Amino acid sequence: MKSEIQNKIQQDYFLAMEASVKAGLEIMKVYEKEDFQVELKDDDSPVTLADKSANIIIMDFLKATGIPIISEENEEIPFSKREKWNKCWIVDPLDGTKEFIKKSGEFTVNIALIENNKPVFGVIYIPVSKELYYGDVKTGRSFKVVVDAEGQFEELITNATEIFPGRIEETIKVAGSRSHINKETLGFINALKEKYDLDIDVIPKGSSLKFCLMAEGRMDVYPRLGPTMEWDTAAGHAICKAVGLTVMDKETGQEMVYNRKNLLNNSFVVSNLG
Repeated sequence: MKSEIQNKIQQDYFLAMEASVKAGLEIMKVYEKEDFQVELKDDDSPVTLADKSANIIIMDFLKATGIPIISEENEEIPFSKREKWNKCWIVDPLDGTKEFIKKSGEFTVNIALIENNKPVFGVIYIPVSKELYYGDVKTGRSFKVVVDAEGQFEELITNATEIFPGRIEETIKVAGSRSHINKETLGFINALKEKYDLDIDVIPKGSSLKFCLMAEGRMDVYPRLGPTMEWDTAAGHAICKAVGLTVMDKETGQEMVYNRKNLLNNSFVVSNLG
């Protein structure tokens, strides 16, 4: 029975990886067009044909797992129903829509599995570079692989490279938001410089790429002192957590949790400073 459960879990993870890549291929089809069919949601955030098309593909893949899904592009499910879930997927079919519209290339597909309000597995796919990051919290390992155009998923595990956080030397590398920098973040960066007496290099990046760069040691600190949603962070949280990094909720002082009544995140910090 135990091996059957483990096989089911691996199949679910595999489906999530495949879903992210297939969604990424669809996103790139739209990316290469002149008309993204940009619309504004009620909160004035943009949504494109790519967001919607990617969501359809991911939903089609994940429904086979039998696990309920929270997605940015789905109708919001009442908490009275969600609070009964001990497991769910959290999906952002296109994280970094503003970067997509700008054609910066810094946008991703995010898929995370949550158990008892905590991330246990995460996938982030970068359609432009075809880089796939994934992390399994239970095994404590995260990986990176470049996926070929046809998506040979059977080879993903054997070809993937394990990733690890880096060591801080003379400069603290801070992951900055490409679209969301504010005075609180600038204050946080200045406080880092005073505390550690080291040079600070702020490197702006879009979308959940910042989590990936933290997990593979290319960044040392990622402060997000402003609003995000659960689907913006869940997959990156899992990838970082699998390599020993904590996504710390600034309001509660505890690790971020998911499938909350309010899907809006508090400010948080991911750090390798110890």
